[in-house]
Amino acid sequence: MKHIYDVIIIGGGPAGYTAALYSARAGFDTLVLERMSVGGQMTLTDIIDNYPGFPQGIDGFTLSMSMQQGAERFGAQTMYDEVVSVDLHSEVKEIETAMSGTLYARAVVIATGANPRQLGLVNEDELLGQGIHYCAHCDGRFYKDKVAVVVGGGNSAVSDALYLSHLCKKVYLIHRRDVLRATKIYHDPIMKAENIEFCYNSVVSKVEAENGKVSSVSLIDVKTNEKREIECDGVFISIGRKPATDFLNDQLELDSSGYIVADESTKTSIDGVFAVGDVRTKVLRQVVTAVSDGAVAAHFAEEYLSR
Repeated sequence: MKHIYDVIIIGGGPAGYTAALYSARAGFDTLVLERMSVGGQMTLTDIIDNYPGFPQGIDGFTLSMSMQQGAERFGAQTMYDEVVSVDLHSEVKEIETAMSGTLYARAVVIATGANPRQLGLVNEDELLGQGIHYCAHCDGRFYKDKVAVVVGGGNSAVSDALYLSHLCKKVYLIHRRDVLRATKIYHDPIMKAENIEFCYNSVVSKVEAENGKVSSVSLIDVKTNEKREIECDGVFISIGRKPATDFLNDQLELDSSGYIVADESTKTSIDGVFAVGDVRTKVLRQVVTAVSDGAVAAHFAEEYLSR
């Protein structure tokens, strides 16, 4: 006889394990499916210094482990496996995994997150956390009074540059076009920031490192092919994120950027399926908003299962 879980949570980041904690604590048979390692993008942050309750900050790995242990204390289970496809339309949802076969649940919480888009540089992975970053609000504090480069021209990139301008002595904003794509609300404040220099029509061709840490970036002007080198301490890449939704096979409504359409209730277009954390449409993507989503999803999952 097949085992049917009350709740299966796909993704073991802060949103997923908060949903697991609240779900298991409410007495539901709860399973977390995690593809690689607990914590998701949070584990890539050396120090999280804006999460409530930790006045000295806490490293992402330790916080991840604590969240897992908190959920498992109430009976949530963790299975390390990759979800390859799902069938969410039936009353009992089916989740096909790479190693464990088909799993079944009455409710599903999707917490698969979103991955930052990379520039595709040869040493990008090697320098991750050693000068290359994808979250200014997470790692910007390490560059106080230093020189930082932000790559991108949309809202996120401009927001990152403004944030860093309050910390760094100098910020270079690199954009491949001759005008910013950011909405007008950002234009006035960034133009007034005296320590931000714009490098339009430019792309990063190379990141140089000394002693294992970023030391400079090489730029190429896309119109003139002119080359330029900028000495810097850190590079923040902000060219968008790709939500991890390929396994859904278009079963849920997605927005134009591929994020799952779900409001503050975390309810999706299918009854009994919820989306939490960075994978859903939302204004702010931070650890604290992810855990909030997880608690909300568990509440509405309990409401759904109690019908």
